[in-house]
Amino acid sequence: YASSELCADRALVLEAVRESGEALRWSEASLRDRELVLEDVRTHGWALSSAPKELRADREIVLEAVRNNFGALRLAAQGLRGDPMLAPDAARANPFAVEGSAAPVCSVLELALTKDGICFRAVIGMAGSEFEG
Repeated sequence: YASSELCADRALVLEAVRESGEALRWSEASLRDRELVLEDVRTHGWALSSAPKELRADREIVLEAVRNNFGALRLAAQGLRGDPMLAPDAARANPFAVEGSAAPVCSVLELALTKDGICFRAVIGMAGSEFEG
């Protein structure tokens, strides 16, 4: 049990979230911002259930939740549930994500072996920035 005063203390809630993945659900609703929710879902995917509706539609937050617990995809906004990049296998196979970091998504569009090496064209990030190499 924590008093309402403690549940409204952002620094304390952040520290509690880092210690226990379910701490956010006991915090004041006004504290459930993107930073705290992202921190929480990284260690406890089901914490997405305590996230405000607009953050359940945030692809990066949902990706982190799914990487932690594949069942968390059911808690995402309806529009993200069918996103192939958030499917459990895709989230788990994301080679750019390391535990505790933001996880950009990378999709290789073309890959070719040439006499000079490997050429590729890919899209990285949620915004879909394309690059070649």
